[in-house]
Amino acid sequence: MATRERNERRYPHWEELPGGGRRYWKIRPGGDFGWQRMVKVVDENEVTIRIVQEILEDSGDLIESHQKFPRDTGHFVHGLE
Repeated sequence: MATRERNERRYPHWEELPGGGRRYWKIRPGGDFGWQRMVKVVDENEVTIRIVQEILEDSGDLIESHQKFPRDTGHFVHGLE
């Protein structure tokens, strides 16, 4: 289990959530365009609830997301609903 200090080192951005949990994220340039944002949501004990990879356009609009934990749900393309 990761500690709060370890999560803060790995994810330079975070926000407090109601109930004592946190939402951590880090942003990296995409391969060909845009950005990749990795999001980790933990409970008040720093136990991981969800990990999601998000792909964003240069403008910041969400293109697609991929939940990786607790269950890999594959890619979801936004805007095609």
